[in-house]
Amino acid sequence: MNNFRDKFQKFMYGRYGVDEYSRFLSRLVIVLLLLAFIPYLQILELVALVLMGYSFYRIFSRKIAARAQENQNYFRFRQKTTAFFRNLGTKISRIPKRIREARLYHIYKCPGCAQKIRIPRGKGHIIVRCPRCGREFEEHS
Repeated sequence: MNNFRDKFQKFMYGRYGVDEYSRFLSRLVIVLLLLAFIPYLQILELVALVLMGYSFYRIFSRKIAARAQENQNYFRFRQKTTAFFRNLGTKISRIPKRIREARLYHIYKCPGCAQKIRIPRGKGHIIVRCPRCGREFEEHS
């Protein structure tokens, strides 16, 4: 076993090896191969095989500077996409509270004083009592 490891180490000497971009490509190949089992998506199998070949080409390449530049480009792209989705999450959290809660509550106005009253959805016909003026009115939640 040590003999094989020594031969492999000699073979890999001067070659680029595995980096983050190669690991990403390998994971992407696995996902695409799993998706290729879905009917009408068999073309993904061909795409996965091409990506696998490219990944092996990168691993065994002797052009170390070019592969390092590709890895740096991958890191920049990954940083931009993670920043985009992080910013998207903060933008979603800035959606007004009334819009986020619209699926959970009905908002009614009191006919007497126009006070907004939040009532949970799914309670059926209920009698709502305004906390400001005390007027009661019937609504459907």
